[in-house]
Amino acid sequence: MVVAGKSKGTSGTIVRAYPERDLVLLDGVNMMKRHRKPTSSSRSGQIVEKAMPIHASNVMLIDPKSGKPTRIRISRNENGKRMRVAVKSGEELKQ
Repeated sequence: MVVAGKSKGTSGTIVRAYPERDLVLLDGVNMMKRHRKPTSSSRSGQIVEKAMPIHASNVMLIDPKSGKPTRIRISRNENGKRMRVAVKSGEELKQ
């Protein structure tokens, strides 16, 4: 879920992450219009809506219990395996 910026309050699935620039690309969020030039004969000129990356600090994961944004922490289960846990409810987040 987006917590800051013009797309605040919208949610979507993460399509791609750019860790070197701290950006994430969400499906259907932060849509921009791009003007596409016509090529010689195969494509006509048009305006295309395209999802643009948003900074990772403006995005939070959604708590599976309440459906609200939450921070996460890393804890270990009884087998010693690492798992992501929602801070608000304490429930495990699916990968």
